[in-house]
Formats: sequence, C-alpha cells, structure tokens
Amino acid sequence: MPKSNKLKIFNDPIYGFIRIPNTLIFDLIADPYFQRLRRISQMGLSYLVYPGAHHTRFHHALGSMHLTQQAIQVLRFKGVEITKEEENGLLCAILLHDIGHGPFSHAMEHSIVNGIGHEHISLLFMEELNQRFNGSLTIALEIFKGKHPKKFLNQLVSSQLDMDRMDYLKRDSFYTGVAEGNINAERLITMLTVAGNDLVVEEKGVYSVEKFLMARRFMYWQVYLHKTGLVAEQLLIRILKRAKELLRENKNLQCSPTLLFFLKKKITKNNFDPNVLETFSSLDDVDILAAIKQWQGNEDFVLSRLCRMLINRRLFTIKLKNKPIDSKKLTKHFKRFKEAYKLSDTETAYFVFSGEIENRAYDAQQQNINILRKNGKLQDVARASDHLNLRTLSKTVTKYYICYPKYSV
Repeated sequence: MPKSNKLKIFNDPIYGFIRIPNTLIFDLIADPYFQRLRRISQMGLSYLVYPGAHHTRFHHALGSMHLTQQAIQVLRFKGVEITKEEENGLLCAILLHDIGHGPFSHAMEHSIVNGIGHEHISLLFMEELNQRFNGSLTIALEIFKGKHPKKFLNQLVSSQLDMDRMDYLKRDSFYTGVAEGNINAERLITMLTVAGNDLVVEEKGVYSVEKFLMARRFMYWQVYLHKTGLVAEQLLIRILKRAKELLRENKNLQCSPTLLFFLKKKITKNNFDPNVLETFSSLDDVDILAAIKQWQGNEDFVLSRLCRMLINRRLFTIKLKNKPIDSKKLTKHFKRFKEAYKLSDTETAYFVFSGEIENRAYDAQQQNINILRKNGKLQDVARASDHLNLRTLSKTVTKYYICYPKYSV
C-alpha cells in the first residue's frame, strides 16, 4: 500500500478533521486491539441517564491524540525541544492510554478481572504491540509508565491537566449535553509551557485552569457520579457477581465463550499471561449485553430479575446522603424485600444495599497544577487563584447511598 494512503483523516464532531500523522499511528489504529475500542462505551451505562452518551473509547483516544498534536506544536513554538522520536512516542502513548479498558469502561473494571486496573492491562497491550511493531513503542512505554527523563512528556499523558482529561471533559460534555462541563481545550493548550522539566501554565491562563477544574467538578457530580448512572453500574456489577456465583455452583449459563472464560476463571495479575490478554482482546460490550438479554429468562430469581431490571431500565431507588446511612432504614428495606420474595440474606443483599462515593476535583498534594508567574516563580493554582472555590475543590467530598427496588420486580 502506498504511504500516502495511510495518511488519512477522521472527521470528529468535536474538533473537525483529525489527521493521522504517520504510518505507525495508522497501523496501530488499524490493529484489532485498537479497533476493539469501537465496541467499548466511553461512559459505561450513562446513556441510561443521558441518551446521547453512546460514544466510544475509540472516539476518545483519537481526540486525545489530536489535542496532544496541538500541545506539541505550541510547546515547540515556545522553544521547548521535542525530537521527532519523542513526538512519535508521545502520540503513541496517548493513543493507547485506554486500550486496556474492558466492557463498559470503569463500570466493570474489577468485575471481569480481580484487582487489575485498566492501566495495567493497557501496559500489557502496549508491550505486546511493541513486540509486533519491532520496538517502535519503546519511548511510548517509557512515557506511559511515567519514566521518561523529560517529565513534561509524561505529564501530557498523565497528570491533573493532561490531554486525556481535556478530551474526555469536552467530549463527554458534548455527548451528554451537559454544557457546564464544556471547556476551552484549545485555549488551555496555548497557555501550556515548560519550566525546569515540568508542564506548567502561564499566568494569563489561570482563569482557564479554574474553569477546567470547575467543569470537572460539575461533570463528576452531574454525570460520572450521577445517582441513576451509579445505580445502573451497581446492577451490572451484581449481575456479573451472581453469574460467577451460579457457575461456581455448576449451574448452566449461556453466554459467549470469551465471557464464560472470565466468569469461570479467577484472573489476577499473577496469571494474566499472553493467552489471557489475547482472550481479553475479544471481550467487549456486545458480550455483556448479549448475555444479560439471554439471562433474563434464567431460572435463578436473582439473576433473571437483575437482568430484566437493567434491560428495561427498571432501576433501584437510590437515595444520596451527606452522612452514613442509618442501619435501621437499611434493615427495614432489607426485611421487607426478603419477606416479600422469600429470599435468603445472601440473595436479598443483591437488591438492598448501601455504599459510598467520593470525589476530589483537584489534588494539591499529587502532581499539582503550577502557574508560572511573570517573575518566573511557580505557584500552585489553588494559591494563585483569587477564586476561593479552588481551595474547597481540593477537599475530598464523600456521599453515602442506599439502594432498594422501587418496582415489583
């Protein structure tokens, strides 16, 4: 195939045309590992709250790469040295940063495999691709692991002001229609520079950073931690948990061989070998949805009811509180449901439960965002800002929830 045929463009609803810079990036995008991201939803089950939120990790990875191309251009214009090899490594690292996500993204991160985050699986995919592509991803791996000597390259991929966050805020805001989450990523990028070895923001960009952090707070409480999305995720987690339990009891469950593999085997970091990785690369949202549709008719009360509730969007009632849930209230709902359906405590616990969520929009202790003053001094954005809210955003907010069925299920 002639080289020119590989330098294609994607038409993106957020940024317009996204250019593929070279044949390596083209070949990575064309690889089945990356194409799988077309079948992994970016926002899990948020479409049950915001009907437009059907975009994928594929969208997001391309958008993050596009913003990184802009950042490289801006930094070079300001005299920051980024070699062609470093540019290539950086673009590959951001393109592949989410390649390890499983079905429905964060919703099932610890349901399919035990104690393995998507970052670790992304690393395994990148190492495998590096072998396939004859060591072309060596610098990308260094950047992804945060070990490149030019610290600002690592920070463009993973920090509190990285290209990943900039894209998902702008993209998720667009697809959900939540205008408060929209940020001016282009302006933020033009304000980036490097001081010492760190990625920093010029003083005139302080208000853009404020807007970015406020948008992040709005998106977490209005979208990512929306109570209906949260309860849908809990349903999905409980469906997979019940399926595993039934299989341990040697009950027969129909689903794809790929999903069955992960339901039957306990996969941890220790046994996540190349064969498991290859099997994982075949797993996507389609496997999960097909199984849930099929399990609606299962003879097990718990599994069939949970599946029906999710498919038909007959979700639990969820109440959010600022203080821990009163155990008497939980017991009241627990007993009522248990007696109505003559269930055991274990079975009832799938339907009536409590938990907690927490959010901190800005972590001033870890990889903080520094503002470069005109006098050359660096100052944390929470101190540089005259907006008192930024100091509040540095505190962790915890909320507590109780869930129980509201319909006759």
